[in-house]
Amino acid sequence: MEVRQSRTAGPAVDSADARLVRALRDGDEAAFAGLVERWTPTMLAVANGYVPSRTVAEDVVQETWLAVLTGLHRFEGRSSLRTWVFAILVNLARRRGVRERRSVPFSALTRDDKGPTVAADRFLPPGDEWAGHWSAPPLAWDLPESAALSGEVRNRLRVALDALPARQRAVVQLRDVLGLDADEVCTLLDLAPGNQRVLLHRGRARLRQALEDYMNEAHT
Repeated sequence: MEVRQSRTAGPAVDSADARLVRALRDGDEAAFAGLVERWTPTMLAVANGYVPSRTVAEDVVQETWLAVLTGLHRFEGRSSLRTWVFAILVNLARRRGVRERRSVPFSALTRDDKGPTVAADRFLPPGDEWAGHWSAPPLAWDLPESAALSGEVRNRLRVALDALPARQRAVVQLRDVLGLDADEVCTLLDLAPGNQRVLLHRGRARLRQALEDYMNEAHT
């Protein structure tokens, strides 16, 4: 599958990206396997927003990697390799979603993205002297780095991330896991900047709430 690269998509690839592209073109299996391991979870999250099931999303991701391998010689470096790969993914996911007749466009906000970001009972009610202020403010997490990075905390965060609505999960994965900037995410997912900010904010808020719940459990 050929994906045309916009001349305004971004700067030329950096030296690390160029080395990776050369390794992939030279048939470096370890480089390709490392790329698949790092990017596949985020690719699944993005694809899942367009197709009806994780099984179909997995098919789309596999098809994407095949398209990357067969089309790598056409990559010209006008965008990053990462942006190029995810553009292929989104195009394939959209087409597959249409075929499945259950496409879920990222640009359409649903009730998953409405309502309060933080539970209303965390604030003092109307009529109180301090109405609208925190009744139960977020806890300060005074934990050593070793505890904060423990396997248990990472696992809890992964579960919370997987439980996010599809659009929120994809935006958080692309921004906070893969490191794409806001403009890249808006372009890839066909989102307005305001929608991207809402999805990112709500996703991060839910993850923080999950971690706060975990910390509360750890202190009881």
